Parts: sequence; C-alpha cells; structure tokens
Amino acid sequence: MKTGIDAITFDVAKIHLPIKTLATARNIEPEKLEKGLGLIKMTLPDTYQDTVVFGANALTKIIEENKINLSEIGRIYVGTESAIDSSKPISSFLIALIEQKFGEDTLAECDVVDFTFACIGGVDALQNCIDFVKLNPTKKAIVVTTDFAKYDLNSTGEYTQGAGALAMLVTSNPRIIAFENNWATSTKGVFDFFKPYRTISKESISGNVTNESWFDNLEAEIEIHKDQPVFDGQYSNQCYMDRTRNAYFSFKKLKNTSETVYNSWKSIIMHLPYSFQGRRMLSEIYALDNNSKIISGDESTAEYQNKLKEISKSEKYRTFVTDKLQPAELASSLIGNLYTGSIFMGLLSTLAHFYDTKQEVTETKFGFLAYGSGSKSKVFEGTIQPEWKSALTETKLFETLEKSTEIDFETYEKLHKKEQKQSIRTPKNEWVLDRIEKEIPNLIGARYYKWVD
Repeated sequence: MKTGIDAITFDVAKIHLPIKTLATARNIEPEKLEKGLGLIKMTLPDTYQDTVVFGANALTKIIEENKINLSEIGRIYVGTESAIDSSKPISSFLIALIEQKFGEDTLAECDVVDFTFACIGGVDALQNCIDFVKLNPTKKAIVVTTDFAKYDLNSTGEYTQGAGALAMLVTSNPRIIAFENNWATSTKGVFDFFKPYRTISKESISGNVTNESWFDNLEAEIEIHKDQPVFDGQYSNQCYMDRTRNAYFSFKKLKNTSETVYNSWKSIIMHLPYSFQGRRMLSEIYALDNNSKIISGDESTAEYQNKLKEISKSEKYRTFVTDKLQPAELASSLIGNLYTGSIFMGLLSTLAHFYDTKQEVTETKFGFLAYGSGSKSKVFEGTIQPEWKSALTETKLFETLEKSTEIDFETYEKLHKKEQKQSIRTPKNEWVLDRIEKEIPNLIGARYYKWVD
C-alpha cells in the first residue's frame, strides 16, 4: 500500500514589499539580493492576520476543495515555530475554527498537536501522519505548516522575511506523491538560531526598586516575547551543510547503495530560507557523492573550502542546479521564508512549474533534504503518482502570487513595529483575527477569530 500526499493547498500573505525597495532603503545593492540570493518579493502579514489565520485558511481550502468528510480525519498535526501561546497549540485553535465553520463536534475525535523543531517541524508532522495512515489505511490525516518569519529591522535576516501556510492531505493511495520508507536523520544540539525567553528588570522599566506589582507582574524580571530570533548566519549555514550532508550519506546507507543517489531524483526539494540557499548548501554533497571523485581531503582546510567554491561556480554544477533545484526556487523568490512550510512550498512550486509548462513527471522520484536549526536534518524521497495533475487543477500557485498587493517602505516599517492600525487589504473569503480579550480576568489574552465572506 502506498502512503503520501493526496492534496496540497496554501495561504500566503497577500501583501509584499519588493526586495529592490528594501535594498534601496538599506543602502544595499539590489543585485546582491536579487541575483545573489534570488529574492524578488517578501510577503508580510496584514493587521488582521497571524499564524492561526494562515493555517485556518489553508486548512479550510483543503477541506472544501477536496470535499473531505471530516469524520475520516484522524489527525491534524501542525508544524510551526511561530506559536502564539506557550501552552495552547495552534492546532487547538484550528479545530475550533473548522468546527465554527463546518459544524460543532465535527472533529471531536480528531487528534491534534503542534510539532516544534525550527523549520523541520512540518516534516516531523508529515512523517508521523504517514505512519498513522499506514497503520490506519481507511483514515486520513492533515499536516498544516504555518509561520511568520520575522527578523529585526536592519538585521542580516530582514530581507528573507515571509509569511504563510500550507495544508497537505495524507492518505493511502495518494494522488500526488507516495513516500518510500527510508527516513535518514542527523541531529546535534547547537545554538545556530533560536528564540529564547528574554528578560528585563522591572526596576529598569518602572523605577520600582521594591518589586511592587507592575501591571499584575509580581516578578522582579519581566519576560519579553519576540518573534525575531537570535541567530548566527554563517554558523547556521555550516550547521545546515553538516546536518544535511550527514543525513544524506545516512540515507545512502539505508538504501544500501554505492550509486550517486541524487542522480536518481528528478527534482531536489530543500528547505529554502531564501531562494538560492539550497544551491549554496548542496555543492558539498554534489562533490562528495560524485562518481568523478571531484573533491577529497580535510573539510576544515582552506583548500577544501576553496575547492567547494570553485565547484559551485562551475558550468556543470550550474546546469545541475537548473535541472534539479530551480523549479523549487521559483515560489520562494516571490514569497520569502516560510520556515516549516518552506520545503513544502518548494514541492508545490516544483509541481506547479511542471504543471504550467506541461511537463510529465509521473513515476519520477523527488528527493527531500529538510533542515531545522537547533539542529536536525532529514533526508527522504517520494515517487510522483499518475494523478498528480488532477490534484493540482485548482492550485494556481503563481497566478495567485501575482495578485499580491505591493506596499511602500513606510507602510512596511509601520507593520513591522505594529504601528499600522488599518488593514492594507479588505479581507474576503478568509479567516481574520477578530479581537484579543483584554477585560475578562480569566480570558485575558484569548484570541478570537471569524470568517469573512
């Protein structure tokens, strides 16, 4: 029995800032970002949107477009690193909204949970849902990835921002892609990128030296939540390469093959914090797992690193990138980083590209190289199924992305600082954040949502 993804839907933020506008404002040469990193647009949440809204929109689409009988859904598992609550998972919010729209208790027996491991949490959710369906072939599961990649103003991550969600229906005998039973993992606990609890003394804020209650805070230190991470870009890149390389060669062992595995893949789908990240990270694997033995030696030496740079600039490697990586980069250039959704948007981008260009990829294999900071990589593969085109008929990925509303730099900074009060676009046929409770003591902070026709 085959198991995999039967349907995919998405909801991406509908406003964007052109990368050229950001580059000009930050005194960065636009070509450095556009041609160097592959960035064209960066999407941003409107005032009424958050990660629950994105996830609920993608989930609603997959239910409606596929006429899903909710009694058949055994799991809705969410991958995210943009939680809005330290206890109540996004999946709990999603259950409530779906029942609000489709009927009370329609998902009362559905298992829900969030997976958090930076950008690889969605892959973890997918693997668990695949295992569930294998054991329960008459049941279905849905994986939702939803995130807002927000970085500090003027930081080196600012131009990689993005926001949105994907939903994937996992079933037996799927229409889009069936996954093999080899999942290789490489893990190491590091601090390349993380979102810690941050504190500031009450005294420094209020001048209160006796630790009296301040806005109901009795502690001497005030904890501050920030969506923006602490990160070391160069170190994170190295962790990405190390984990992915190790997972890839572990995958070869699972496959019990000495052949160059990536040659068997029609397309390679990687986590893309920015569009060209994958091509930069893959050069080492390309060189090491090559029958021509084009690289060897101690990876810590400058000679080894210089050789990698030469390989990445070679015409042969550029052709390899165009053939196997570029289709996944297309959507990333227009969206930005989706964290847990990035690798799955790469899959959708690739399929949409082949669909739009009328290329047949049935029975070809796609390779997946996932990464999450902290850090972990998983490598796995899947085979495209005969009905993949029929499953993508209503997707219209690139057509939808073209309808995004451009904003100016001043509006962007107001949104980032949460100074913008009015929405940029008028919501239609989507979920919105209606209000956050501020008065009722035992509900302070509760977030309420509604559907807008």
